[in-house]
Amino acid sequence: MSAGVWYALLAYVLWGLSPLYWKLLTALPPDQIIAHRIWWSWALLAGWGWWRGRRWWQRGREPKVRRVYALAAVLLAANWLTYIWAVQNDHLVEASLGYFINPLVSVVLGVLFLRERLRPGQWLAVGLAAAGVAYLTWHYGRWPWVALVLAGSFGLYGLLTKTAPLPALDALTLETGLLALPALGYLGWHEVQGQGVLAHGFAPGLWALVLATGPVTATPLALFGLAARRVPLSLVGLLQYLAPTLQFLLGVLLYGEPFGWADAWGYMAVWAALLVLWLEGLWQWRRAAAARLV
Repeated sequence: MSAGVWYALLAYVLWGLSPLYWKLLTALPPDQIIAHRIWWSWALLAGWGWWRGRRWWQRGREPKVRRVYALAAVLLAANWLTYIWAVQNDHLVEASLGYFINPLVSVVLGVLFLRERLRPGQWLAVGLAAAGVAYLTWHYGRWPWVALVLAGSFGLYGLLTKTAPLPALDALTLETGLLALPALGYLGWHEVQGQGVLAHGFAPGLWALVLATGPVTATPLALFGLAARRVPLSLVGLLQYLAPTLQFLLGVLLYGEPFGWADAWGYMAVWAALLVLWLEGLWQWRRAAAARLV
């Protein structure tokens, strides 16, 4: 396999196994974890950018660019907060559902905001996914809100940054930078209240885990950025399902979250939708390739 494929595989494996890390931080509530994640991610990314001579802040001074990335930052923080809450409160299986349906949410957002037209196969995929979510809503007796918030926030984040001018790591540096000072102030307030990391005394293990939120966030993104330049997007799109698959398996097999046949019917409808979407995309790609050869 090429280096790009290895980069992509490693990125998605790290994302898929990330619940193992977030589970270790249960001494802190999700809101403080997110504040630490924002601050230490920004510190790491800004340091890397300074060393590499990046000038991400120059574009960030433009009001239009700043507004776009400020909204993107809020969506990303909401996504991170929901995901970590789900991991800490034993909703990892439902969280994986959110990332399974995310590509289908992106298709719907393309129709609503970019006026894209769906092909019959895409309509079938969206219908199957909607049926699966509707069934799970009926089965749970509530909306699967964790999955919907994760898919919706990340789908809107992707839509917002689709035509944004900055590369992925520069964009994340700007997004976390816009939230860095509020995050630091929020952490300081909790320390004053005796509820922060310092309240646990000098706990080297906890401090190491908190400082690692930066590398844990930035490393898979950097690997993904390297892969995106070397691997066709169609292959990247296929590999993306590795992360929620690993999350799903961790939730069921390692953490013992409930998942029976009644749950499986809804998930199978979503998985069938993803299969239809992938096969339809593959057929369209082959059709376009054949047309170019004529």
